[in-house]
Amino acid sequence: MRPLTDAVPKPLLPVGGKPLIVWHLQRLAAAGFKDVVVNHAHLGGQIETALGDGSAFGLSLRYSAEPEGALETAGGIANALPLLGNAPFLVINGDIYCDWDMRRALDFPSAEDLVHLVLVDNPAHHPAGDFHLHDGRVDTGGEPKLTFAGIGIYRPAFFSSLRRGEAAKLLPHLLAAMTAGTVSGERHRGRWTDVGTPQRLAELDAELRRG
Repeated sequence: MRPLTDAVPKPLLPVGGKPLIVWHLQRLAAAGFKDVVVNHAHLGGQIETALGDGSAFGLSLRYSAEPEGALETAGGIANALPLLGNAPFLVINGDIYCDWDMRRALDFPSAEDLVHLVLVDNPAHHPAGDFHLHDGRVDTGGEPKLTFAGIGIYRPAFFSSLRRGEAAKLLPHLLAAMTAGTVSGERHRGRWTDVGTPQRLAELDAELRRG
């Protein structure tokens, strides 16, 4: 996303008249969520200044700042665990736009599952997809494959092997959980965009302004 993100963190990039992360916060509030933890790294102070305590959105916001160099996805979540409590929690990537109904996160599918993933049809820039979905279960072996939307529900135990403050990628831990049969999933057929390039940001902005 450079040069756009040289001066502004990606979640604060404006799209459809508001910062990308504000779309998430407004949907969370509308779905009945109250407490939100915002994990940040690059230019994270701008995010805290822009969003404050969350009261403007009807939410209570707390922040988990990553050290210089960042911690990758799993490492960042593990670092935030003390703020997340003992119940399953919803994680949404800050660089996507999606109209998935967040109320669905309030009903975790199974007590045996550690993870529930939201998958979407493969976009043009990622035609091979990521994971196979069959009868509500997610694995890597079958076809066709769908794309991970960057939205998931996790039990804290999923991150129990990680040490706080250490970088860790999410994928290896997802693959291990899939092998153990503890990952469920669903397919979202609505609007989803991985806002990973200035062009996709501009296209999404134009679409939202039209609609």
